[in-house]
Amino acid sequence: QKEKKMKSTLLSLLFLSLFYASLCYIPVYVMLELDTVNNGNYINNPSSLLSQLKTLKSGGVDGVMTDTWWGIVENNGPRQYNWSAYIHLAEMVQSVGLKLQMVTSFHSCGGNVGDTCNIPLPQWVRTIGQSNSDIYYKDNNYSPDDEYLSLGIDNVAVLNGRTAIQVYGDFMNSMQSTFSRFMPNTINQIQVGLGPAGEMRYPSYQTSKWNYCGVGAFQCYDKYMLQNLSSTLNYNPPGNAGSYNSNPTQTAFFEPNQQGNYASDFGSKFLSWYQNLLLAHGEAILRIARNTFPSGVTIAAKVSGIHWWYQYASHPAELTAGYYNTNFNNAYYQIAAMFKKTGTIFDFTCLEMTDSQNNCGSAPEQLVQQTRAAANQVGIGYGGENALEICNPNCYQGGFNQVVKASTQNGRIEQFTYLRLRNRLLSGSNWSMFQNFVNTMHSS
Repeated sequence: QKEKKMKSTLLSLLFLSLFYASLCYIPVYVMLELDTVNNGNYINNPSSLLSQLKTLKSGGVDGVMTDTWWGIVENNGPRQYNWSAYIHLAEMVQSVGLKLQMVTSFHSCGGNVGDTCNIPLPQWVRTIGQSNSDIYYKDNNYSPDDEYLSLGIDNVAVLNGRTAIQVYGDFMNSMQSTFSRFMPNTINQIQVGLGPAGEMRYPSYQTSKWNYCGVGAFQCYDKYMLQNLSSTLNYNPPGNAGSYNSNPTQTAFFEPNQQGNYASDFGSKFLSWYQNLLLAHGEAILRIARNTFPSGVTIAAKVSGIHWWYQYASHPAELTAGYYNTNFNNAYYQIAAMFKKTGTIFDFTCLEMTDSQNNCGSAPEQLVQQTRAAANQVGIGYGGENALEICNPNCYQGGFNQVVKASTQNGRIEQFTYLRLRNRLLSGSNWSMFQNFVNTMHSS
């Protein structure tokens, strides 16, 4: 009888230790290369990739993330999906015993910081864009950005008889039916692309036109968004907001105490309209995603870490991207509340960055804290990423330390995804440092 009691006690202690260990465990994922699947719809150097996956597994990494490019899968024509390379990839990841997070990459690759490939939108979409450039976002020079479709056509059937929302939904339905055998044991998360770089934002800081740390430019000049603005508010967009590379002090709209600025009646109504359209865009697509994929697969969406000018009263760079984070508005709480309604994890970047003086009002640490507080307040999961590579070419211990700090303050985040898989990450002191980071995240 005494032995039975002791056995029961030991089992209880083991269960408790495993339970508390799980509370301290932050899963770590690694983003695959942007062109892991290339324009020809096959995996680049699969034998090398398999070796890398095995190394990641041996180092304790939980899984990998891959972009699933719309411009590759549905390039041959409307509803003509070719998932062959991604099926091969899922089989490889499964064989190694890693988890796989798939991003529905409805944007093009090649126009953002760190992009090393050129994967445009599907050819049939670009053909439509040649005769109707208003399917894309436009700036105040009416210059289209063909990286992502304008939310102005979310409910307008200009894509061979389909709306943009229907196109995204059809893509995700095909994805679910194709990969159901991998869900949720291997594919455990779908991150839904909602804008440029896969982030829920407007393309306000296009690298072909913008340099750090310009305020960016409002992207609401395609005819569909202009019609919406006119019918909703009877307004035109602000004409005093400068250009991509303006300093906020050079603009009347982003400066305090200026007529027609961000804090005026006009400014506040315009900014609310601009953000609300973005929120509605995200909500519509995320609801479809949650209803499409099985409950064991989590849904996530990424919000951009726009940290420059965060300490400036008007938060200008956030405003042009669609984050109305001034005038006593908390943009990230509103985003988190929408994510709560759609059962979505809040994914955020720049966890490796620290605040600095005299750097265009940059305050990434404060920004991360605000977003984490918003997710905590509404009660949703929060995942993090680094915005820039920490190992480039050599790993920087301070970057990993900052990630651990940001991931464990005020509770622990749900997951962390490291950007990005490179050969240099898996060699020498870099790999040793990264393994130590993974172990720390697993026991924080």
